Amino acid sequence: RILLNKTDLVSEADLERVEKRLKSINSQAPVQRCTKAEVSPDWVLDIGAFDLKRVIEMDPEFLNTNGEHEHDTSVSSVALTEESTPLDLAAIEDWIGGMLKTQGADIYRMKGVLHIAHAEQRFVYHAVHMIFNGDFTEPWEEDEPRESKLVFIGKNLDAAELKARFEACLATPANLEKKLQALRFHVGDRVMCHLAGDPDADANGYVKGTITQLMWRSEDMDPGMVAPYQITMDSGDIISAPADSDDLVKRAPEEGDAAAKRQRQQPA
Repeated sequence: RILLNKTDLVSEADLERVEKRLKSINSQAPVQRCTKAEVSPDWVLDIGAFDLKRVIEMDPEFLNTNGEHEHDTSVSSVALTEESTPLDLAAIEDWIGGMLKTQGADIYRMKGVLHIAHAEQRFVYHAVHMIFNGDFTEPWEEDEPRESKLVFIGKNLDAAELKARFEACLATPANLEKKLQALRFHVGDRVMCHLAGDPDADANGYVKGTITQLMWRSEDMDPGMVAPYQITMDSGDIISAPADSDDLVKRAPEEGDAAAKRQRQQPA
């Protein structure tokens, strides 16, 4: 969508000329006239502006790397495809986010459609340098092959490394086991969860609870989300920790007999 601002400063003829030019560039984008950028948030937010089917209608070669940047021999493209195993959303976001931070200047364009574990919708993403946009779009068709295809275009692309990092994001039993082994806590561990505003929170906003499940997902979670921890609070409430971070969940200090026993075992 296009906001045509400062319309109060030009004539109607000028506005029509500009709108005609905009339509010649992108006939699909609606134009909204405005003054001082005053426009309803509903007109620009949560509008599902990226539609894969519409993009492919406009650019049938959107997911095809053949012939891109043939004029510049220093630029290459890498295409990665997985036809069966879904991807771990957290892993793919961590990988792409980290890569854009460290190699964003060399990555001219990224694009793709991803099959994400625990999601019935396809995940479509595109990025230019460090600017990334990705979201779940329309559901997969019942008889449609669920596959992932990622395309990278840029300088200094290491195809072997990209392939290895991509495969590390697949939701395979081996990769899941690696994630489990990397977690800081185990079932039964006592922890402190940051729940600012909770009536039981301490002065720093932490509440005590116990880890009751690892790599937990419930049906009311967003598509693709798997929480590192399910935590049963001392109040009986069950919550999830969306990330394995000290800012969200940390080890609780030892309590009662356990703390006293450890103190007695320490040398004088």
